[in-house]
Amino acid sequence: MTVTTVLEAIWAFSAVGLIVLVLLHSPKGDGIGAIGGQAQLFSSTKSAETTLNRVTWALVVTFLGLTVVLSAGWLNR
Repeated sequence: MTVTTVLEAIWAFSAVGLIVLVLLHSPKGDGIGAIGGQAQLFSSTKSAETTLNRVTWALVVTFLGLTVVLSAGWLNR
């Protein structure tokens, strides 16, 4: 198993994880709740949402960094 294979596996895992985490995020729009003034009731950020944001950003950085490294071909020398 080469380094490129391991990095490609991490890259694929981060891509799938990123898709799942983005789908888990709660919507930021007010939607129909803004009509009755209910938007302020659910506007507080919970620790679970904060943790979800941090993990999502970590996966974004990992995915984009590995995309640059793998596409540049720096490891094939």
